[in-house]
Parts: sequence; structure tokens; C-alpha cells
Amino acid sequence: MHFSSDNWAGAHPKVAENLARHAAGYDAAYGNGVLDKQVAEKFNEIFEREVEVFFVGTGTAANSLSLTLFNRPGGISFCHREAHVMDDECGAPEYFSGGSRLFAVDGPTGRMTTENLDRAIGRFVPHVVHSGRPIAVTMTQATEVGTVYSLDDISALSAVAKKYGLPLHMDGARFANALVSLNTTPAEMTWKRGVDILSFGGTKNGCWCAEAVVLFDRSKAEELSFIRKRAAQLFSKSRFIAAQFDAYFAGGLWLETAAHANAMAARLADVFRNSTNARLAWEPQANEVFSIMKKETMASALAAGASFYDWRPPQNFADPIAPDETLCRLVTSFATTHDDVGRFAALIS
Repeated sequence: MHFSSDNWAGAHPKVAENLARHAAGYDAAYGNGVLDKQVAEKFNEIFEREVEVFFVGTGTAANSLSLTLFNRPGGISFCHREAHVMDDECGAPEYFSGGSRLFAVDGPTGRMTTENLDRAIGRFVPHVVHSGRPIAVTMTQATEVGTVYSLDDISALSAVAKKYGLPLHMDGARFANALVSLNTTPAEMTWKRGVDILSFGGTKNGCWCAEAVVLFDRSKAEELSFIRKRAAQLFSKSRFIAAQFDAYFAGGLWLETAAHANAMAARLADVFRNSTNARLAWEPQANEVFSIMKKETMASALAAGASFYDWRPPQNFADPIAPDETLCRLVTSFATTHDDVGRFAALIS
């Protein structure tokens, strides 16, 4: 009953098998190998256009290097107040960019509103050096609280960004989970809606350690190549990241694993709807479920072998939490089983 994080799950057997398959022999290094190029072509196929793909080791690296690409002196990137780049990356975007800043934008259940984003960007008067200048907007899809921006939401945020001449970055650590939730295509959820650069995550969804920056404006590829190298994210044996993505995409495995994780989250949500000791905090749209639980119930479930975390309520969360209650986060993955959910349901009943 491991619901602490999808990062806790191991690698999917097909990913592990493909890593072993490519462990022997020789291939060109630094992204120039046969498999590297085959996987790059697969990204082109998935996104229905030619893109530039940069393998990196972590989602934090992908986000930080993406924002660094657009940095200028005094640079400010705009994100939701509770975005991963704001709360969970230890200042890495600011560090790698050489001193840019993040500016918090409000919005309910993890999503910026266009009105708040427009207001936040508009407060910085062009050419006034004292306050700095906007350089980018970054959105998280799926969000840190398990919600998803609709396609129209993405278009609307892009329109605000373009109004100010800013690129739109998407943090897609749980990209596949959002994609299957919306029942759409990678192209439709990104560049067709105005996304300029994407952090494409595979680690949370069955890979061992596979993240990538997908650049839709190929004219900036050379610049990002130098940024990645300077940040120590150019892997010599990059074929081992490519091998993971190769298996990840084969036969639609990545969509299958994400759909399973989302389905297990939906079952967990039903558990809380039917419980007298806990209740659903808000409707999940991907693979993260949030519940308000009796502290006694939480302690009992943890003692019985379940793993999950208590969580800080998001901004503007209106549901009152009693002194004997706490907000909890439970995350499902490709490895979550029906039995896991069933046993957890028995614990909190």
C-alpha cells in the first residue's frame, strides 16, 4: 500500500529489460548514438512535428534549464504559488539561470487564472530597471494538487504570455497522466495551444531516470546545448536514457501506465467518498488524491503498513479542517494494484 509518491515505484519491467538489452556493446556518446537518434525521431512522431530533444537526469534540471534558456538580467518567471519550481526545487531555477526570480501567481487548486497572471505580469513596467523584467511563464501539468489545466486553459494562459511577448513553459513531470486525463494528443496539449518548451517526465511513470526538455522553437537548440553542458546534464552514455524512452513509447506503454495510475486514483477517490473516517478534499484529475482524514485514522493506517503523507492545505482551500483532522496526499503509479486500494479501503473503514 505505497501511496507516498509515484517516485517510490520502481521501473516498469519493459523499461528494465530494454536497459539490460542495450547495456552491452558500443555506441556513440553524448547523444550521437543510433538509439539516441531513433528516440529523437519518436519524439517528432509523438508531437507531430520536428522538435529538439535534450535528455537530462531530473525534472528539476529540465525545469531549470528550460527557464534559463530565456533568462536576461533582471529576469522574472511567473508560476503558480504552489508550483513545483516554487516550492520543491531549492532555488535551482534561480541558481542555474544565474539569478533570475520566480514570481508567485494565485489560483484555486494549483492552477493560475488568466486574470491573476495578467495582473502579475502587468505590474512590471517595461524598461524600469528597479523591479526587473518578465522573461517567461511556467505552468505545471498535471498540477501539484492533482488537477489538470484544460486545453482551453492552456490556450488562455498562452494568450496572456504572448500578449507580453513571453514564452510559455510546461512542467510535465506528470505529462502522461494529464494527457490521458484530457484524452488528447501531445501536440494538442503543447505547441498547438501555444507551449514553447516542455519538461517531459518519464521517471514518475515507469522509467528509471528519464527526463527530457522538448524544444518546439528549434532555432534556440544551439543555445540550450551549451546551457545543458554547463549545467553538467550532458550524459556521455545518453543511450541509457534513450533506452528507457524507447521502451516507454513502444506500443503505447507510457499511456497505458498513466491510464492505470489514474484509474487507481479514481478508485481511491471512491474509497474516500464512501468513508465515514475521511472525505475527499477535491476531485482528482490525474494520479494524486487528497483527503481530509481523522488523525486517528491516519495513524492507524500508517501503523498497519500504508504509506502516504500529510499535506499542507493549498491556498484558498475553503473546506474547514477540524483539530482532529489533517489533509493527506496519496499518489498512485503504474505499480499500484487493485489489491493495494482494496486493503487500504479496509483499513480506513
